[in-house]
Amino acid sequence: MKEEYYLCSNMRIIIISLIIGAGIAFFSACDMEQFTTDPNDKLNFSRDTVLFDTIFTSIGSTTKYFTVINPHEKALKIDKIALARGKQSVFRLNIDGYQSTTLTDVEISPNDSIFIFVEVTIDPSANDMVEKDSVMFRVNGNNQDVKLVAFGQNVHLFNGKTITNDTIWTNDKPFLIYNSLLVDENVTLQIQQGAQLHFHYGSSMLVNGSLKVYGTYDQPVVFQGDRLEDYYDDIPGQWGAWLELDGGGIYLLGGLHFLQGSKYNELHYAEIKNSIIGVRADSVVTPGTPTLTMDNCIVQHMNVAGLYGAGAHIEATNSLFSDCGQYTAAMLYGGNYDFRHCTFANYFSGTRQTSSVVLNNYFTYDNNNGQTIVDTRPFDAFFGNCIVYGNLEEELEIDGIEEGGFEYLFDHCLIKTQLATNNNHFNAVMVNQTPEFIDIYEDYDFRLDSLSPAINAGDIDIANTVPIDFDGNSRLIDDGPDMGAFERIH
Repeated sequence: MKEEYYLCSNMRIIIISLIIGAGIAFFSACDMEQFTTDPNDKLNFSRDTVLFDTIFTSIGSTTKYFTVINPHEKALKIDKIALARGKQSVFRLNIDGYQSTTLTDVEISPNDSIFIFVEVTIDPSANDMVEKDSVMFRVNGNNQDVKLVAFGQNVHLFNGKTITNDTIWTNDKPFLIYNSLLVDENVTLQIQQGAQLHFHYGSSMLVNGSLKVYGTYDQPVVFQGDRLEDYYDDIPGQWGAWLELDGGGIYLLGGLHFLQGSKYNELHYAEIKNSIIGVRADSVVTPGTPTLTMDNCIVQHMNVAGLYGAGAHIEATNSLFSDCGQYTAAMLYGGNYDFRHCTFANYFSGTRQTSSVVLNNYFTYDNNNGQTIVDTRPFDAFFGNCIVYGNLEEELEIDGIEEGGFEYLFDHCLIKTQLATNNNHFNAVMVNQTPEFIDIYEDYDFRLDSLSPAINAGDIDIANTVPIDFDGNSRLIDDGPDMGAFERIH
């Protein structure tokens, strides 16, 4: 009996254990089922960027916060919340009451949210003009983030600002533009030598008044994106604004955009790089006076166009336009253009299907009756002692209507083209002869190698109007002026 009782007792224990185990498994399964594991179920955030204004001292910032929202009918379990830069970050987090740079297995109930508080301390003597990090979230196999941005004392910050009075910018510290900058009508912004301007993604400088840039060879004025890592040095499309049109189209603004009504603009030793469109100038407003004059400028690494003229009056000398996804220079819808000793070199590494330089004097539109209207505008362009070359078979597009007034002349130029058949438009040109640049893909050095056919091939009368090259060398002391922006010194 005792043995029977012992067996029955053990059996009873085993049965009870099985029941308890089954119950635990059941409730665990229920617990698992209350969390969604669907990869389509992601977090929402109250903001995508936490932006701190300039931090003036090392005391630290005010506290800002954002909310992490679970919009779903089941609970969410966040596998990990962490600062991307970890312990090296200048930011500090309080995650739902826990002060930490990393937190795991954070649960949010259905249709609920948690708070994350953020603080930052910046050393005002540091060279970094802006501190960035991200709060990273890993949930249901997805990586999501909220960006953190803080500006240090060592930068002039302009966030969606309009300049309403004549202003001079010096090179005391960099300028950072968020949400674009507007130079108002009848206002002049002057930028002195050595100034560094950085534009956040989607930002431009819009000029309704006048912009005067006075860089020098040793201290150019540089317009570029706000990513300072070496990797981004030649990456196009980092800045430049756009407008979304009602019909679903996109209207691209220039990184430097001279609006209709802008006048008396000057760029001297300016370097514009890494935008969508580098420089855009709209309609002529002052008869006989250029909308924009450029000398000794470098415009390169754009994913659409370096220079975009829309019925404008532009004069440029000793300038380089290179490495653009479509055009190094597009002169569209008429206008007046004069280029002397300029180099248009397009060896863009991505896919490009458009010629480097395009000339056009018309546009089309549909009227209210459904008719297509062709609107022509007078066009006059001169290219003297210039180089137009690249890695496509045809680097010149001529798209004009003669009846609308379409005049252009390439005089003593080296061009990669099959179109140079009319002596009224092409005088003493070299066609399809490789210019032999020093380095077209790494250093982007478009000076001439010793074997270049462009050496001494320019016209002396044109050179007399631009006697000094980009590097400060005379064009008038050897056997003849070279074509392009750079004179080779033997």
